[in-house]
Amino acid sequence: MLLDVAIASKDYLSANGRSQRALSDLRLTLKRGEAGAVVGPSGCGKTTLLRIVAGLDRDFAGSVALPDHGRLGMVFQEPRLLPWRNVAGNIHIAAPQASRAEIEALLEALGLVGHAAHFPRQLSLGLARRAALARALAIKPDLLLLDEPLVSLDAALALELRDLLARLIDETHVTTLIVTHDLAEAIALADKIFILSPRPARVAAVLDIATPRRRMTPEAAEALTQEARAAIAVLRE
Repeated sequence: MLLDVAIASKDYLSANGRSQRALSDLRLTLKRGEAGAVVGPSGCGKTTLLRIVAGLDRDFAGSVALPDHGRLGMVFQEPRLLPWRNVAGNIHIAAPQASRAEIEALLEALGLVGHAAHFPRQLSLGLARRAALARALAIKPDLLLLDEPLVSLDAALALELRDLLARLIDETHVTTLIVTHDLAEAIALADKIFILSPRPARVAAVLDIATPRRRMTPEAAEALTQEARAAIAVLRE
């Protein structure tokens, strides 16, 4: 396994000072090259899980096993680009070892060639998301974490970036963990879907997707959607 997450518990203090449990007995694994999508009700702890995997939150009981010296790339809900650096500069500061040719290839793959000299304030949200993805891929990660990568985009742009992500996952074979609230997005991008229960969240069901990402038919997607909805409905009973 490239990723093995076993969280016994994750607690936090609410606004009134009471301890609340966000995650409990949560377990998920991904093999090298697999893409997993985490879906679940709003506020159940999806982003908390991703922050734990990323090492940004160490206040939990359990373990996260990553390969020794593994490189980790993360794309947050907000692009978080450095405002005083242009697109090429944001990529270079994250991956100083990347050659000019490698950076240019990333810019080409993500449709950013004409924006390399632009600063974040000059970019639309869609372009800023592409730049953040380029920055994460530039380090050649062993594990790529994506937190709601298509949220707040209009439908046409979200579909375009979803297809781009699917192609990049296939071409780079990077192990990927995606947090999303959108079942269609999860089905289009993942090899496995981890369905979380309401808080305290655990992995209540795992759906394996046999159809390759870019060969998904509407019929296969609909069957998977119904299977996922049935699993979610059980959690609500």
